[in-house]
Amino acid sequence: MHDFSRSWAALLDTVAELPDEDFARPSGCAGWLVRDLVCHLVIDAQDVLITLATPVDGEPTRDAVTYWNVSREPPGGDGPLDALVVRLAAAYDDPRLLKFHLDDVGAAAGRAAGLADGRLCVGTQGQVLTVGHYLEAYVMEATLHHLDLVAGLSGAAGPPAEGLARSRRMLEEIAGASFPASFADADVLLVGTGRREPSGRERAALGALAARLPFVLG
Repeated sequence: MHDFSRSWAALLDTVAELPDEDFARPSGCAGWLVRDLVCHLVIDAQDVLITLATPVDGEPTRDAVTYWNVSREPPGGDGPLDALVVRLAAAYDDPRLLKFHLDDVGAAAGRAAGLADGRLCVGTQGQVLTVGHYLEAYVMEATLHHLDLVAGLSGAAGPPAEGLARSRRMLEEIAGASFPASFADADVLLVGTGRREPSGRERAALGALAARLPFVLG
């Protein structure tokens, strides 16, 4: 839960410090500008609040690793939900309004997570997780989207080292294999989830694992 708090707060802080002109730049998410990604983060914050307010009696059906649905097909950014986010983001017109909304609901999500009992079970997407495992899964969500946020920006702060390291370990658990130790944590996440193609040198270092890439998380 500490990793979630650090990763989530760092993501909100980076968005808050972006100049208005950066909202019109491409993000690391296919088909989305930075403003579209920030609008998606508002939805993520709402998801955290809704899930933490949805207690469930019963045993967990997923954990932080099995929470994810894994595919090989990277998103193209042209699905109906992607298009909805783009339309919602455009409605904000002034980036300051979008910043304010994310700061408002995002801070509430962070406070709710800090007050939650990690041992309790909650329901989301038809599954049951402990609060601790749900927030651990969201370390991956926050870290990947933080990398997406700063992908085309110079000078913007990236995700914290703890979140990068924890997300790498989760991705390696999902893959059932370790990435080369020579890979930085950020490169493992970018290459491993299909956010960029491995270089020739990286592909050689990956060996047989290269043929299994990417692990697209949804």
